[in-house]
Amino acid sequence: MSANPYIQFLKLSQTLTQKEIGQELDTTSIKLLEMITVNHSKGESLTVSAAMALDFMGSPATMHRKIDILRKQGWIDLIHHGEDRRTKYLAPTTKTNKYFDSLAKLMSKVWSKNHI
Repeated sequence: MSANPYIQFLKLSQTLTQKEIGQELDTTSIKLLEMITVNHSKGESLTVSAAMALDFMGSPATMHRKIDILRKQGWIDLIHHGEDRRTKYLAPTTKTNKYFDSLAKLMSKVWSKNHI
């Protein structure tokens, strides 16, 4: 009996995440990175303030620290939209896009293997 394809993907993605991210980021930082990337892909980039208000993930101070870690490690950029320089938006970097592209390829590989 073959394993559930999603479980196979999770196993492989954990290995990939460990390889590509290693000890750079903790689980909360990875979840925040996912939220930033998903919102950005929908054209609804999170602001720093909105990310800090995600209280289900941690206190505002914790979220600010996670944002700093993601920025310093090259996973996100702070950008401005239009003329208003006061509001900072969070955007994934090329490094982040490559990581998620690797996960997408892995998912496709697992799917193909289980649905031939």
